[in-house]
Amino acid sequence: MTPISILFVCMGNICRSPLAEGIFRHLVSEAGLTGRFTVDSAGTGGWHEGEPPDRRSIATAQRHGIDIAAQRARRIRPTDFSNFELILAMDRDNLATLGKIAPPKVNIRLFGDAALGTGEDIPDPYYGGPDGFELVYIRLLTGCSTLLETLGVERASCSGNTSSVR
Repeated sequence: MTPISILFVCMGNICRSPLAEGIFRHLVSEAGLTGRFTVDSAGTGGWHEGEPPDRRSIATAQRHGIDIAAQRARRIRPTDFSNFELILAMDRDNLATLGKIAPPKVNIRLFGDAALGTGEDIPDPYYGGPDGFELVYIRLLTGCSTLLETLGVERASCSGNTSSVR
């Protein structure tokens, strides 16, 4: 079975998207589904390329038993649009940026739509304190849990066909 490939995207790839990547990987591992998913994260901007996630994202993840310290920020690449079958933007600004640079027919969705069903933006906690990072963690955990359940069920019922995910 071909793994489902998911890319989480925020602005700088140091706060929200590395948390989403770490949370989703953790959930996949706990569910014993590691080989069924390919997961990564990226930013629409390259300001932090090569840097680890924000120390507050690392600390928030650690408090919940997730280690994201080894991740490194990267900017989205043209190959990402063909390598990932689902690209999830953390907010509408990043969704719009991705829409401008993506080729046609790429499955780019707002995390709040695809994972939470609320249409909400995941707020950028960068300029706030630890409470903002915890709030983002909770929203991402809720969405990633739902996403894993939905994708796992759809993949199983489609016998390897992911067209229903799109």
